[in-house]
Amino acid sequence: MSATDAGSSTHPTRPTPEELEGMSQQELARLAGTLDDVEVVHNAPKWPVRGTRAEKRAERGVATWFLLSALSALGFIVAFIAWPHEYVAPGEPGYGWYASYTPAIGFLFGFTVLALGIGVIAYVRKFFPEEVSVQQRHDGRSDEVDRKTVIAQLVSAGKTTDIGRRKLITRSAGAAAGIFGIGVGIAALGPLIRNPWKGGDQAALWVTPWGSVNGETVYLRRDTGILGEISRVRPEDLDPGAMETVFPYRESERGNEEALLHAQRASDTPVMLIRLRPGTQTIKRQGQENFNFGDYYAFSKICTHLGCPASLYQTQDNRILCPCHQSQFLATEYARPVFGPATRALPQLPITVDSEGYFVARSDFIEPVGPAFWERRP
Repeated sequence: MSATDAGSSTHPTRPTPEELEGMSQQELARLAGTLDDVEVVHNAPKWPVRGTRAEKRAERGVATWFLLSALSALGFIVAFIAWPHEYVAPGEPGYGWYASYTPAIGFLFGFTVLALGIGVIAYVRKFFPEEVSVQQRHDGRSDEVDRKTVIAQLVSAGKTTDIGRRKLITRSAGAAAGIFGIGVGIAALGPLIRNPWKGGDQAALWVTPWGSVNGETVYLRRDTGILGEISRVRPEDLDPGAMETVFPYRESERGNEEALLHAQRASDTPVMLIRLRPGTQTIKRQGQENFNFGDYYAFSKICTHLGCPASLYQTQDNRILCPCHQSQFLATEYARPVFGPATRALPQLPITVDSEGYFVARSDFIEPVGPAFWERRP
């Protein structure tokens, strides 16, 4: 027999579009196996006798996992919306609820996915027929006949497992998948519910804790590691070429641990205070010519690329480095980016020294702190 004859005897004649339209789902499913060179060696249903107690126990077991997933997804939605998440200082009433918010929603979300996955695996193991098939490998894209017949094959597999008559499993699986989908949607849209523009010029996007409230002086304070220990910064505290991280401080906050902690943990408060070496030539940004105090410059530590802490300073070339994605900013040129993915200069904080010799903020930043995306002013 020639190779051509062998090939024609191995691969059946492909049906015409008209013949394909006239085939039933069962015929299409059989054709799918034939066209894919699939040989079914063994195929036996898991439950030859329908309605037995063992089959019902298996069905209830699978449905239990789907129901647990649905209940966990419902709990996730309730916790995400109603669980107290506003900051509470350690030791104060309600701190336990606040501290357990993230673990609670994390556990519920994780268990939802886990139970849903176990339910799917249990259904496959308990109700899919025991089948052994051998298929020859083929490369390349499937044609229209293959795509149409494989759908019929999937439909046939669903009928073989009797999924249509297992209402308990289909309803519990539908509830689990549906509630889980709602939970994912709420988690995705939840952060967008708050209007970031609420408050106009005083919206959270525009103001930081460096802004003065009722005219109160905002000092530059170093972190000593002890929350209640106040250490304000003087010019003589920094050597030429040195850099120190500072945070905002008001005298009205003395003894107020919550306010002091917020000033150190807020994402837009860390500032690097840099003292350039005497005689260093600088280029100042238009409109910010008087933001520095002599050789002292204060820039936000929040990288304008993705918000990482740009906390490394090279005295030799006056470059500020962000360790996350290697963005570099030139401190002698208003912290403009000179390398890496960042495209916007680090915001500069206007500073001066008060009558007592302490550094103070003359005003808040005049531009948004952090990554430059949609929150930029038009």
